[in-house]
Parts: sequence; C-alpha cells; structure tokens
Amino acid sequence: MTIPTPSDPAAVAVELEKLRGTMETGFATVNGSLALVAQRTDQTDRILTDHEQRLDALERARWPLPSLAALVGVIGLALGVYQLMQK
Repeated sequence: MTIPTPSDPAAVAVELEKLRGTMETGFATVNGSLALVAQRTDQTDRILTDHEQRLDALERARWPLPSLAALVGVIGLALGVYQLMQK
C-alpha cells in the first residue's frame, strides 16, 4: 500500500475519518463527565434539602428555651424581693 500524498483526496478523507473518531471519543468523555457532575449535583441538592429540614426542626424545637430562661429569672427576682420584704 502506498502512502497517499497530502493533496490526494483519499488522504484527506482518511485524515477526516481519524479526526472524526478522535472527536467522537472526546465528546463521549465529556458527556460522561457531565453526567457525573449532574449526578453529584443532584446528590448535593438532596443533602442540602435534608439539612435545611433538620435545621428548621431544630429551630422550632429551640424557641421555648429563651422564654423559659426569662421566666426563671423573673421568678427568681420575685422570690428575692419577697424574701427581702419579709425581713
């Protein structure tokens, strides 16, 4: 088999076919990488949603603590004033 010269149309066709194969391989690699990134993004979104729900639940359960602390303080003050008045 002879090596075709660059001006030969068959040589151009062979080089175009090689280029096409290289491009297909590259696109397949990029598509695989994009699919992986999309999957990881979905997983991250699910994790963030779960964390937001858990944080909301913690915030709802925590609200009485400052109110109880203030109430205990007021009761302590009232008892202190009451004891002072008794002496």
